[in-house]
Amino acid sequence: MTSNDTRNHILQTGADLIGQKGFGATGINAVLTSAGVPKGSFYHYFSSKNDFGLAVIDTFAQEYDTELDQILNDTSRSCVDRIRAYFDSGLKTMSNCEFTRGCLIGNLGQELAGQNETFRRRLDTVFQGWERRFELCIEEARLAGDVDEFINPADAASFLLSGWEGAILRAKVLKSTEPMERFVRVFFRQCLGIT
Repeated sequence: MTSNDTRNHILQTGADLIGQKGFGATGINAVLTSAGVPKGSFYHYFSSKNDFGLAVIDTFAQEYDTELDQILNDTSRSCVDRIRAYFDSGLKTMSNCEFTRGCLIGNLGQELAGQNETFRRRLDTVFQGWERRFELCIEEARLAGDVDEFINPADAASFLLSGWEGAILRAKVLKSTEPMERFVRVFFRQCLGIT
């Protein structure tokens, strides 16, 4: 395993554990044991648990940004179908993990935003990037005449992100995709004016 592979392996293992248990409940030793690497490897790449946590956020965000761009920039579909595909992907992911994980960034936001300003700012930057992607897609749909012409794309994108994150949380609590499905119906009908 190369040096970069080892770092990525530690990050992926850590992200999985944090997704299951939360940041506070995930110890460095648990990450190292699960990853099968010695403690020296951790401190070779990360100066502290917080440094590691920020790297987990950055790595997840980069991967998710790529996934989001593939969905929202797919010109073979209408913008409305791209947004539907985004929601469908989230519903599938939630079902596949049996409602145990949700959104890593959302989970960390709930856990850490009130405790650590550095984490709060980093998480907000990630959310802003996602919101901007949604805004551009909704604006494109508005210009194409596929959604209500009077819609404010920035407001709709903000509502999409906040509402979807809340629906994911409710889905975890209920162990059902029903809150997510309800959000999708309301978003298209009430926000975008699509019946």
